[in-house]
Amino acid sequence: MKRFSPDLPVTEPQLRECPGCGLFQTVPALVAGTSAQCARCPTILRRTSAHQIEHIIALTLAAFVLLVVMCSTTLMTVETSGIKRAADLFSGPQELVRQNMGELAAVIIFVTVLAPLIRLLGMLYVLIRLHERTPPLHLRRIFAWAERLRPWSMLEVFVFGVFVAYVKLGDLVTIGLAAGVYALLALTFVLVWMDSALDREAIWERLYRTGLCGGSPGLAGAIGCETCGLVSAPRPEDPDCPRCDSALHERKPNSVARTWALVIAAAVLYIPANYYPVLSVVQLGAGQPSTILGGVEELVRAGQYPLAALVLFASILVPMLKLFGLSFMLITIQTGHSGWLRDRTRLYHIVRFIGRWSMIDIFMESLLGALVAFGSVITIEPGAGALAFCAVVILTMFAAETFDPRLMWDAAEERQTARVDPGFAAGD
Repeated sequence: MKRFSPDLPVTEPQLRECPGCGLFQTVPALVAGTSAQCARCPTILRRTSAHQIEHIIALTLAAFVLLVVMCSTTLMTVETSGIKRAADLFSGPQELVRQNMGELAAVIIFVTVLAPLIRLLGMLYVLIRLHERTPPLHLRRIFAWAERLRPWSMLEVFVFGVFVAYVKLGDLVTIGLAAGVYALLALTFVLVWMDSALDREAIWERLYRTGLCGGSPGLAGAIGCETCGLVSAPRPEDPDCPRCDSALHERKPNSVARTWALVIAAAVLYIPANYYPVLSVVQLGAGQPSTILGGVEELVRAGQYPLAALVLFASILVPMLKLFGLSFMLITIQTGHSGWLRDRTRLYHIVRFIGRWSMIDIFMESLLGALVAFGSVITIEPGAGALAFCAVVILTMFAAETFDPRLMWDAAEERQTARVDPGFAAGD
């Protein structure tokens, strides 16, 4: 395999369409460990890595082994009044099924087990077969699906859910950490390392060698693929991306209408998510349900100020930021507002990044319900608010994916053109 010098370019110049503003531009040749930012907005167009493919394979294999260990061992143990209980990764979902919340259990299993497992297996398969002289065509589709699963693999969020549950249980029962938690911590570290070391564009180039500088199309009729980033001119007989087989669209179809529908649905569900209790703590026959805000107040009364701030930010402020942020960006598109375009694009990237961190509360409630079930002594049960809140998180994540930030720049450009040429607005 070709080895590179850190002082020499490891990429070739490449035509790209910025996914943040829609500007076509040539990404220059980059050396290892550098990045290229859009000339018009804060979107990063490419990051290169100094790691070889073999290093990524080793990290992916280590992550797979740690995931298996985490799924097959105990996470935490609790004890009170001489009664002991232990919980693994599946105990929480099992308790949710017993509480007639199978939908919530399915979501937790998917984002903590299935999505990470499928993604790691797909990555391993692609990276290993990448060494072949002519990689099979189906590898592109597998890699594309592995990339689509990346935001739905929430193990790093699950770590914080475990931490919050550990702190909340400290005053109620005697709690201990088991091997599963340490495997989870190591797995999170390896996954972050793997994602930061992976040069995705380099993988695509190995899978499909065409499309570099010199083979790129002109700007007339060119479209940037939303999945792999390749700029190509779609053919009538084959309108899909020639590199990853994804459907090509100049802009995401019905982006404004679809995003509004998801935002409105999430806003409606946000009311019961905060009104109904997310869990109930019953100790010696006495207790009361607790809402999300009530849980924050309990942490403040217990003197757990950093933890209270974390839950407040992840469970209350983040959903509000997503709803207001997406609504604001949609309104600016429909009004053709031309100000703060760079700031609005940066806001979109923030909204898309933080969306899944609201799941901290859901993971915490799942663990608490599984660990604290001691009959008449003390019991914690999830409430109806948890199901509504999980739906809010999922809907806002879908809304961020369906929103097309390039429309903000298009609307501003159309309004500016209409001001310069009044006949443009009249349809002349």
